[in-house]
Amino acid sequence: MTDTVGTPRSAAADPARRSDGRRLASAGEAVGDTFQRMDLAQHEQVVFCRDAASGLRAIIAIHNTTLGPAVGGTRMWPYASEEEALIDVLRLSEGMTYKAAVTGLNLGGGKAVIIGDPKRDKSEALLRAHGRFVDSLGGRYVTAEDVGITVQDMEYVYMETPFVTGVASAPGGGGDPSPVTAFGVYHGIKAAAKKVWGSPDLAGRSVAIQGVGSVGGHLAQNLAAEGVRLHVSDIDPARVQRVVQETGATAVAPEEIFGLDVDVFAPCALGAILNDRTIPQLRCRIVAGGANNQLAEHRHGDELMRRGILYAPDFVINAGGLINVYSELQGYDPVAARNRARGIYDTLLAIFERAEADGIPTYQAAERLAEARILEVSRAGRIYTPRHRRPPARFARL
Repeated sequence: MTDTVGTPRSAAADPARRSDGRRLASAGEAVGDTFQRMDLAQHEQVVFCRDAASGLRAIIAIHNTTLGPAVGGTRMWPYASEEEALIDVLRLSEGMTYKAAVTGLNLGGGKAVIIGDPKRDKSEALLRAHGRFVDSLGGRYVTAEDVGITVQDMEYVYMETPFVTGVASAPGGGGDPSPVTAFGVYHGIKAAAKKVWGSPDLAGRSVAIQGVGSVGGHLAQNLAAEGVRLHVSDIDPARVQRVVQETGATAVAPEEIFGLDVDVFAPCALGAILNDRTIPQLRCRIVAGGANNQLAEHRHGDELMRRGILYAPDFVINAGGLINVYSELQGYDPVAARNRARGIYDTLLAIFERAEADGIPTYQAAERLAEARILEVSRAGRIYTPRHRRPPARFARL
């Protein structure tokens, strides 16, 4: 059974109407029904999916397709309620739109969440049912792995739909995008170092990484290779032990990671980690990590600026995974994907300079750049051109 809320539309979100940036970026924002939430950030479509046989309960959110098909991973998490899952998928899909726009990719923003414990509830039947719902959207939404979902899990989704990225068995498949995500975060940290200390050299610097899963683990390896002094934490002790053995990092208890006297704090776990409780503990000059939706509320970005902490907007610095997906859709070239992810360095430097020139927080500067591109492309799209738009190379056979 599928319930669809909203009507697909191609018009871009109106920046003038949303002068405060992403409206759903505040985790605690209280709003009414689903349509009200969609209107806040101007989502195009929300699909509720249920398959009784497999136990699937999922939500797919398409935020904006002005620049191209909505792309974003599927997250599986034991949400406390459907309300919590809906808020998460709306925020994540909106972030994907901004991520693609500010990075210069011709992609829109989407996301999916599956309600359930990935360690207990995941099955082939559930994943294939999810694939059928993704397929029903006809390419408006293209999925990939996210928290709680592995590359191997996506192979089951791919059995039901071609609108999947990050699977090795697909023609031109790119596999796990987390190494490219981490590579982009690494270069984003170097950009922040350039802005704060005048040099991108990280040798001898200290970095605290919160969360050393797929992205955080690869980031630790990148930083260790440059001679960075690492401190790492994770709710999974086995992950911490592995990174300590591989990189020589110092293990830190999860609750102690925020208050370390380090140069850079790199959040690489779940979102809303920068909040009223954690920000006062920070003793760093830079916050730059791979997690999505790091600011619990917009005002926390303002607070970082007030404290003199340079914040690398999450949807910019962690765009390497989406860049990898984009490369896959065009005909996968791993070297090209990493080279493009390296460009996150220049993108962030431009954002830092604009924020300083305008006297605004860095997250606002990044949002304004993204919104300006969406608006510009949406206006250009009003000019009729009598040509057939070919699908991305990845789906050309359809």
